[in-house]
Amino acid sequence: MVAEIEAEARERQIGKSDVVRERLGAASGQREGRTASFDAIADLVGSVDGLPADLSANRKAALKKTGYGRKRAR
Repeated sequence: MVAEIEAEARERQIGKSDVVRERLGAASGQREGRTASFDAIADLVGSVDGLPADLSANRKAALKKTGYGRKRAR
């Protein structure tokens, strides 16, 4: 499979990672920029109360507030 991906990448003059992304997208039923897996869990998005609106914007502060990464008492 690796040799096949490398050959396709060489032939199309694109990166191997691009070939893999395309193949994964096609295999997962990607459509209009959204994958089938997202559609399966879309009703769960935003269903948990008490979480920050955008964890990626201020993740260190949010994780520190929850105690994530601290050593536990033995």
